[in-house]
Amino acid sequence: MSRQQRAKIDAMARRPRPEGPLSVEELRAGFRAMMAEMIVPAGIRTRTATLGDRPAVLVEPAGTPKAGTILYFHGGSYVVGSPETAMSLTGNLVTRTGFRAFSLDYRLAPEHPFPAAIEDGLSAYRALLDSGEDPSAIAFAGDSAGGGLTVSTCLAARGAGLPMPAAIVAFSPGLDMTRTGGSMTGKAGVDPFFTREGMEHTGAMYLAGQDPHHPLLSPAIRADLTGFPPLLLQAGTNEMLLDDSTRMATRAREAGVDVILDVTADVPHVFQAFAGVLDEADEALERAALFLRQHIRAKDTAHTPAS
Repeated sequence: MSRQQRAKIDAMARRPRPEGPLSVEELRAGFRAMMAEMIVPAGIRTRTATLGDRPAVLVEPAGTPKAGTILYFHGGSYVVGSPETAMSLTGNLVTRTGFRAFSLDYRLAPEHPFPAAIEDGLSAYRALLDSGEDPSAIAFAGDSAGGGLTVSTCLAARGAGLPMPAAIVAFSPGLDMTRTGGSMTGKAGVDPFFTREGMEHTGAMYLAGQDPHHPLLSPAIRADLTGFPPLLLQAGTNEMLLDDSTRMATRAREAGVDVILDVTADVPHVFQAFAGVLDEADEALERAALFLRQHIRAKDTAHTPAS
């Protein structure tokens, strides 16, 4: 554990930013610029693909991939981000597990508010199943808003009568659009990335007037998790969304779900993206990779090609 590493990242996250609410275009450009600083691991190859009716990026290890697929959902408050901005995370999961990953380019708000992203996630999962992939060979993974999508897509899949995936990995997931967790107040100022005002600004774009108490919007406090697959929740103590994970873990445990709550001290939101710079990020990714390797089960056969 490196105090110096953590201090450097905290200082980077607190660099001066423009005052006041930013436009969608400004938010997206700023997020692209920040995530472009993250280290994408060597040893992966990528190509464009399609899942359902949405673009995706197929990420594979340089060698022959193991049988199994990670369906990855990028972060960005449902308003910003893309498969490219999450490539450090997706690439690290691929290199550390040997599985391939599809990173989904789901529709974003405000152009496409709730439930568009969930519909795209469900369509992508259905496409993998229709291609012949066994659900025991598929895991969902994602960060921030994408971490929320791992859960809401699983809920939507269950509601549609589809089989559950093998596992879920969520990095600093957003799981409560009511923003009622104690960490929303307790970690204000400690969190170097978020403010309540900023979260309300982007949250309103995604909600578009919908009730935030809907189970697909706030599964940490409203969803029935019966029958869910094993769940790994990773978060840092320096983030306002910490209690989204802690309450989700409690809810999962009470529903009889195998759940691991993995909290790292003195690190910020989606600290795993700082792999190669922050020791805790690499260590957390190793734990996530081990979890995925333990739960993805697939016959060692060739994958059905994606379109």
